[in-house]
Amino acid sequence: MEQELKRLFGFSQFKGLQGEVVKSLMAGKDTFVIMPTGGGKSLCYQLPALLREGVAVVVSPLIALMKNQVDSIRGISEENAIAHVLNSSLTKGQTEQVKADITSGITKLLYVAPESLTKAENIEFLQNSNVSFYAIDEAHCISEWGHDFRPEYRNLRNIITAIGRKPVIALTATATPKVQSDIQKNLGMEEAQLFKASFNRENLFYEVRPKTKNVDRDIIKFIKGHMGKSGIIYCLSRKRVEELAETLQVNGINAQPYHAGLDAKTRVKHQDDFLMERAEVIVATIAFGMGIDKPDVRFVIHYDMPKSMESYYQETGRAGRDGGEGICVAFYAYKDIEKLEKFLHGKPVSEQEVGMQLLQEVVAYAETSMNRRKFILHYFGESFDEVNGPGAANDDNTRNPKKKFEAKDQVKLALDTIKTTNERFKAAPITHILTGKLTTILKQYKAQNLEQYMKGADYDEKFWLGVIRQAVVSQLLKKDIEKYGVLMLTEAGRNFIEKPSSFMIAEDQSYPDDDDSADIVTAGGTTAVALDDTLFKLLKDLTRKVSKQKGVPPYAVFQENSLNEMAMNYPTSLDELKNISGVGEGKAKKFGKPFVEIITKYVEENNIEKPEDFVVKSVVNKSGLKVYIITSTDRKLPLEDIAGSKAITMEALVTEIEHIVRSGTKINIDYFIESRLDEEQIEEIMEYYMESDTDDLATAHEEFEGDYDEDDLRLVRIKFFSDVAN
Repeated sequence: MEQELKRLFGFSQFKGLQGEVVKSLMAGKDTFVIMPTGGGKSLCYQLPALLREGVAVVVSPLIALMKNQVDSIRGISEENAIAHVLNSSLTKGQTEQVKADITSGITKLLYVAPESLTKAENIEFLQNSNVSFYAIDEAHCISEWGHDFRPEYRNLRNIITAIGRKPVIALTATATPKVQSDIQKNLGMEEAQLFKASFNRENLFYEVRPKTKNVDRDIIKFIKGHMGKSGIIYCLSRKRVEELAETLQVNGINAQPYHAGLDAKTRVKHQDDFLMERAEVIVATIAFGMGIDKPDVRFVIHYDMPKSMESYYQETGRAGRDGGEGICVAFYAYKDIEKLEKFLHGKPVSEQEVGMQLLQEVVAYAETSMNRRKFILHYFGESFDEVNGPGAANDDNTRNPKKKFEAKDQVKLALDTIKTTNERFKAAPITHILTGKLTTILKQYKAQNLEQYMKGADYDEKFWLGVIRQAVVSQLLKKDIEKYGVLMLTEAGRNFIEKPSSFMIAEDQSYPDDDDSADIVTAGGTTAVALDDTLFKLLKDLTRKVSKQKGVPPYAVFQENSLNEMAMNYPTSLDELKNISGVGEGKAKKFGKPFVEIITKYVEENNIEKPEDFVVKSVVNKSGLKVYIITSTDRKLPLEDIAGSKAITMEALVTEIEHIVRSGTKINIDYFIESRLDEEQIEEIMEYYMESDTDDLATAHEEFEGDYDEDDLRLVRIKFFSDVAN
């Protein structure tokens, strides 16, 4: 089997459990694989498909993923028909060609979406074809308990039975025991052989940074410290994706947005730009990335914290899939978690409880002072030695340990305050009582008469919010979502008040500059750097050129690890090239000639002695838009109509109005604001902006404790600048 692996894929040995999985499938057994992102799941069915008689049917949830896999397989074969996609995007002629290639026995892997597999004509065709086995990729989509549930996956068992039962291999990167059981039961593979790999991605570096109002600047600084490297930035909203992508572009970073709101053609183009390295950075919602097999993503940034640790693990797992550098930076602000909590309001109680528990795990991860790798692995039921374990030093808490202090007395004071006020307030009013900030609500409650009033004035509100968060994470407190986040004592919290015990809290972390930590990530203990940088750059440029000629992503030609090895060993013949890791016979024949030629020329021109031990083997016109906006608002046209007439979004219109007002021009949108807010509300917000030392929307939102949404606060801020500043 190892010989075939070397011949077809250019690898000398299997990675992790791959060998055992391949043997199980080759023996015709149902097989269940739980293997982390980057663990090499696809090879587990690709190699058997190439070796077995017939065509393997691979069920995959995304067209992008299928295209990606097909490009990769075609890269190791001289025959393009070795792998095909069968979906609705094909013309009738293309569909007929795919079926002809399957019938003739050329095609070994057929990638289909579950929707395509349900079509009667496809079922009938496959009934008369020689199917070797079925591979169900991203199998967690089957389970209602999975984080990417796809109802159409639930019918796969019936379809497989209709076509003809053959061995089934199901693969996923994350599956709790409950999800695992649901998948096996639904596919009728309860007796399948189970292979579960370690969740530890030792080459990934985990870091959490505070999310400040300068987060865009921090991200730009980080990317410019890693120029030329591929990265993904995840945001929770489409609006933020668009804004951040545009900000990066105007700052000289080649970035593209990706979210489900873009039309299919644009999404495909932006994804291809990223895969083909025409764009260095993709800014995306979670709509991007599931199964995207780009091996050399060097960083994953979370602009917003995700809704669960499963999502965080999946998304960070798209970095460093080739075993090289992979930096995972998450920007954390608790107000983002509070926004996610609000989305749970009105949902069934059971769903609220699950959602809250998942969010608290995310908060615990963001605020923990322990080894982050240990935290992640513990979440997935795996133990880890944070001193000697693989990749133990690859996180910010280990590199820059946080100082801790005893907070038993402060926690008790916070809990006492919540108890004394009869569990009627959210976090902000509790911090106001402790620090002596008398708001209108607290005056009505006569909070100044409480024993706890101003008792915590030695610390600021931010400190007390942190104490309360840690009490929630430790389950001394819980939030009542139906009452919009009111804090309530748990049984453990009441016991803590009676018998306080040690409660250590980490101080705020201070982070080093990017320049100091840019080269900290290693691949299995060694940095992924080429021996000959000049040759490596030539090979990298050639890879892009060849990929463009062939119409495939650069990594489908040669991956960075292979280029590194070429730049170390200088292979000057196809026989030598095929023994470079990740090359093999097929790739050497298909792509190797120009690489061997450029290396030979480089070696001769620079009198290089080869290593002796190398064994042979559309933009709107801004000024016109400004005039139109001013004249239209003077006529009191609805803002929706103004945006519609210029084919821009409301978000883009409001942003443009902000630019106009901040540049010193008055704009009167009172008529629009008054349709949303009454006079007293407008006056209250205007008064806040007049007295506040910041116009930051998030700060205003927190101050008003969610009584006004950010859109209203933003509109009144425009009025404030127009009326007061201009």
